[in-house]
Order: sequence, then C-alpha cells, then structure tokens
Amino acid sequence: MLRYLGLLVVSLAVVQSESRAETPLKVATFAVDATPPIGSPMAYDPTKGVVHPLSCRGIVLIGEGRPIVLCAIDWIGVANDAHAEFREALAKAAGTTADRVGVHALHQHDAPHCDFSADRLLSAQGIERKVYDSTFAREVIARAATAVAEALSKARPVTHLGLGQAEVEKVASNRRILGPDGKVQYVRYTACPDPKIRAMPVGTIDPMLKMISLWDGETPVVALTYYATHPQSYYRTGLANADFPGMARDRRQEETGVPHIHFDGAGGNIGAGKWNDGSHENRQVLADRVADGMARAWKATTKAPISASDLGWESVPVKLPPAPHLDEAKLIATLQNEAAKVTERAGAANDLAWLRRCKSGDTIDIDCLHLGKARVLLMPGELFVEYQLAAQAMRPDLFVAMAAYGDYGPGYIGTAVAYPEGGYETSPAASLVAPGVEAVLTEAMKHLLRD
Repeated sequence: MLRYLGLLVVSLAVVQSESRAETPLKVATFAVDATPPIGSPMAYDPTKGVVHPLSCRGIVLIGEGRPIVLCAIDWIGVANDAHAEFREALAKAAGTTADRVGVHALHQHDAPHCDFSADRLLSAQGIERKVYDSTFAREVIARAATAVAEALSKARPVTHLGLGQAEVEKVASNRRILGPDGKVQYVRYTACPDPKIRAMPVGTIDPMLKMISLWDGETPVVALTYYATHPQSYYRTGLANADFPGMARDRRQEETGVPHIHFDGAGGNIGAGKWNDGSHENRQVLADRVADGMARAWKATTKAPISASDLGWESVPVKLPPAPHLDEAKLIATLQNEAAKVTERAGAANDLAWLRRCKSGDTIDIDCLHLGKARVLLMPGELFVEYQLAAQAMRPDLFVAMAAYGDYGPGYIGTAVAYPEGGYETSPAASLVAPGVEAVLTEAMKHLLRD
C-alpha cells in the first residue's frame, strides 16, 4: 500500500510537471501613433510637419506570473515622473504592476522630450509648451494604455522562441576619440563633416544586431530587435521623423507582415559619425544597412520550443549617485532667472528634477527579461556601450541583449574611467550621475544575470 501511494505521488508530480511544461506562453502586440501635432515642441524645435510618423509600440507577455509589458517609443527620452506615469498606465491596462513594465525611447532627435517633473518646474515659472507638451504626451500614454487593454483579448499562443543576430556594417562608430594624453581629443558626433575625424578608427562598438522572435508553430507573431547606436542621420529640421532605425524597422515590418519592435541598445557613446557626413541622402543609406542587418538576423534565426515556464522577470531597484556638479541653489537661481534663455532654464529644470529625486532616495529599476536562453537587460539613460559588452561577457552561454534609454532622468551614463577622460558625454552638460554609477549598475547586472 505504501509503495502504491508512493508511486501515485510520483505519478501526480510527473503529470503536474508535464502540465506546467505544456502551459502555453501568450503574447499580445500593440501600436499607436506618437507623432506630435503641428506647433508642439520637439526636443529642439517646434513641429512644423511630419516626414515619417512616430510610433509607440510593444508587447504584453502572458505566462505563469503577472503580465510583462515591453514598450518602445520614437521619442528622444521619457524621464522622471513621466517615465513612472507611463509605466503605471501600461501596468494598469495589462493587469500587472509597474515594476514589470519597461518603457524605452529610441532617442530620435526630431522627436519630443517627455519629462513631467521638469515641466512642472517650468510651468511654475510661466514657461509652458515651449519645451514640453505634457498634454500631448499624456494623450499618447492614454492611447497606448487603451491599446494594451484591447490587445489582451487578441493575445496569441507562443510555441517557439527564435534567436538570431547579424553584424550591421558601416553604421556604428565610437564617438569618443582619445588623444595621446588619454583624454578625449575629438567627439565624433552622429553627423561628422570633418573627413580627418571620420577617417579615424571605428573604436569600441557592439556591431551585432540581436533579434528575438516569438512564433505560433510556423507562424511568426512578433520580432524584437536590439542595436546600439545614436539614431540620428541629421536633425533640427522641425519635421518629426523616426530617422534611420525607425525607417529600417518599418520597412522590415512591411516586408514580412510581422509586427516589429525595435530598441536602442547602449548607444550613449556610439553614433554613425564615421560613416555619415550629414548629407541628407545618408539617412536612407543608413536605414538600408540596418534593415539589411535585420534581414540577416531573421535569416540566421534558430527556433526552440518555449512555454510559460520559460518566461521570467526580475527587477532590482538601485540608487544612482548624482553628479557632484549639481548644486540645488544654483539650479533654482537659473530656473528663476527671467533674463536667462529658455533653454538654460529648461536645462536647470531637468537637472533640478533629477537632483531632488536623488535626494529623496528614489530608485531606478534595472530589469531583466528571461525568455528561454535569452536575457534582455532593461537599462536607464544614455548608457555607454561598455555596459552592453560587459553584460554579454558575464554570460557568454546565453543570448544577452540590452535596451537602454529607459528612464531618461540621469542623462548620459559613462563608465568610471570615462569621466576623467573628458568629452561631451561625461561633461556636466550631459551626465547627471557620478563615476560611481558603474559599480552600482555592474553589480545589478551581475545579480540579474546570475546562474
């Protein structure tokens, strides 16, 4: 009798294990327009027209735990309270919690900047709708939340995970060129008219575009791609556009009929400057090269069965150290100085919003999506590519991708060694965190990528 009961228990355990293994993973896709109306401020200029519509798109993953939402938007950045509000709205729509939602910008420059915290500070000084259009931004957030809720009823089962990658040729190059003294001698911006600087070596980059696809049997349901570079070919046109990564993404979606979500990787110190002198025809050239990389990653994809038990999510809240140059009294003085330029006052508002957030003890979530053998790290700010390369080196046995440009509050995030090297990206005008940020983020990545 005891032997029979023992066999029964084992049998039930096997049945339960098989049941869990056969539980299907589901995914829902959503997409809404995120193009600003005429007259609405973009990052640098008011909107005069539209060349290529901006989008907000993403997926909802439904497994054994609460749903997970991944969202990518064609804006320069979503910072501070705006990032929190965006996550909360999508979480409510998906029936999950905000710490299981990733919102990331692609960082195009002829596109809006969204920061409700800084906008409140500016509005208190009578500066309204000159830097931010929070009314429009909240409309996009509301549309995205509605799209998420509607997508849930159309969620499709996922039976297979596809993983592929390919090298993107002649797009990415390192922006920071060091001189003989070990300091930044040139910053090779995303459009570089100087042939001497363009001719210098590519430098440290991650040339690989990574693709994760989800399949229902032999039918592809959605493709997600990750590639690290600043996405500008040229800008300051007043014409909203998704620039070359958005063009490549949309072209691939049209060609395949598969929803395509693209994320910018750790491209803070990466741009197309070596290959781009700013000529307008180069936008299409760069788009073609990225699209070609996407097509080859798709062709190189290998598939493996996947179920809900292969889906996981972990979030680590971290406190990023504020940059030592941030002085609250000076920032307030600049913000309140009516003789100062609006751009100067807006910069002070950005910095002040971040500093006060740090002083309050607020944290930023560093997230990691688990999908079978794939890991996707979701990171804040304009992250240096060294973080992406370090993450991949931590787990060479896994398929590790990275989406940066999450919470845009900290601005550029360099490595510890980069700050004393100088250069724009680690200057007080660009980076709002201290060199100690590398230790904080590295520890979080190690924790999230542990075996």
